[in-house]
Amino acid sequence: MEETSSSRATAGDPGPEPPQPRPGRATAHTAGASRSGTPHRSDGRSPQTPRGVRQTGPADRIGTTPPVPMRSASRRSRAAALALCGTLFALITWQVAAHGPLRRADERLGRAVFRDVPDALTQPLADLGSMAVALPVLAAAVAWTLWRGRRWRPALATVLAMAAVPALVIPLKVWIARPGPLEPGTGWYPSGHTATATVAYCGAALLVTPYLRRRWAMPVAVVLTVATGIGLVLRGYHWPLDVLGSWCLFGVVLLVLNSTGRHRSSGRIPTG
Repeated sequence: MEETSSSRATAGDPGPEPPQPRPGRATAHTAGASRSGTPHRSDGRSPQTPRGVRQTGPADRIGTTPPVPMRSASRRSRAAALALCGTLFALITWQVAAHGPLRRADERLGRAVFRDVPDALTQPLADLGSMAVALPVLAAAVAWTLWRGRRWRPALATVLAMAAVPALVIPLKVWIARPGPLEPGTGWYPSGHTATATVAYCGAALLVTPYLRRRWAMPVAVVLTVATGIGLVLRGYHWPLDVLGSWCLFGVVLLVLNSTGRHRSSGRIPTG
């Protein structure tokens, strides 16, 4: 009579024997695993499944996702933009101060475009860079930011950026002493109206964007800033390089301001 499997189990075997690795198989179940079905490669190589390449967390727990280098990429982008703006500003300033070929080409271009557009259109655009128009916009953004989120650090940084406009522009105007296109006197490089519009509108956009569901503030700020520079050139208040140099200089200021504004509290900022 054949011995049944149950009789073999009771004939002195302590219990069911764990599965043994089979030759020729790439994976097999091993005893002592956290659960049946945990694969281990018999050839010693690391598993190729996504679970196998995950890193362990602080408590040696499987499943922690590897770090994503988004912040380092963002820092590299800001560093590249800073280098570009700084290099362009240095080149433009050197050419304007040294009466170089770039300045002569700039003056030929300026004389070609002056008074081609009616003053009724160019004057309102140029006025966008005046303190009477730009400062109230920035003040409203600062007040709203402090009221909504009490984010005093980026608000203070924006105020300091606006204070940097006369601190940087006036010494450069005195040093370069560039004559104006149509107005008498010197001191037209870089453009103070362009600097005011750049810091006021783009700085206000940086402050209010975290509270908006859609990121429309910065495109609007860029349009207003570019419109200010175009109005100043077409109206004959500045040469084109006066405006471009101011954009480059205060582009550096805004990039530093944006980096400062990222140091926020860890709490969630309400949107609405």
